[in-house]
Amino acid sequence: MDSTVRIAVDGTFNLREPAGYPAAHGVTRSGVLYRSDGLKGLTDRGRAELAELGVHTIIDLRDDFEREVQPDAIDDLEIETVHIPVYEGSAAANSGPGITLPSMYESIVVEHGEVVVRALRLIASPDAGPVLVHCTAGKDRTGIVIALALRAVGVAPDVVIADYARSESNLAGEWLEAMVALTSRFGIADTPELRGIMGSTPAEVMAELLRLIDERYGSVTDYLLSQGFTADDVRLLETKLVRRA
Repeated sequence: MDSTVRIAVDGTFNLREPAGYPAAHGVTRSGVLYRSDGLKGLTDRGRAELAELGVHTIIDLRDDFEREVQPDAIDDLEIETVHIPVYEGSAAANSGPGITLPSMYESIVVEHGEVVVRALRLIASPDAGPVLVHCTAGKDRTGIVIALALRAVGVAPDVVIADYARSESNLAGEWLEAMVALTSRFGIADTPELRGIMGSTPAEVMAELLRLIDERYGSVTDYLLSQGFTADDVRLLETKLVRRA
């Protein structure tokens, strides 16, 4: 499956898999890790297509309010959902006026590292089977979790950055316009800044985050270990995600 394009699951806009990437000891596998925007819009066809992917576990990084407003349409699927909210309160409170993508990403890494570790530990678990990680757009919270998973198994920074940046084109148009309309119901004005926060994935933002982690912690693996990940967790993650050469 081509990791550079969307996977056709009707009702999603940014569902894809970070597969086929050179890693430290092989290549990232297909069929074990997916990333997506929210699943509220899944149609009957989309649910069948999601089932065909073999997803066993969904990691939902959204807060309770987001899940209430846009619940995943997966009730008839035999998929376990694990709710691991990045923000304990409302995500909106962490993305208001004056918030930028770099400041949001730094906050997630520095202040919510235990949540990132919980998500990565579940991704690595053999019992979890194929995992799909999502938030609302599948670009910020999801983007960070996926980026750190890939770096932890030795995928090169430029590949990780390119994977992150692909979300923007997937979210442009129908998805972004629907989200702007939704936020307007809560009194949030449509501005270029809002559209940038909701729909953009500038490569330099992820590059800056990876530099920050390296400078502050030494490496992504060192960062994860400082947040409670273990050497065994790293090995399990590599076993799950990497097909050895």
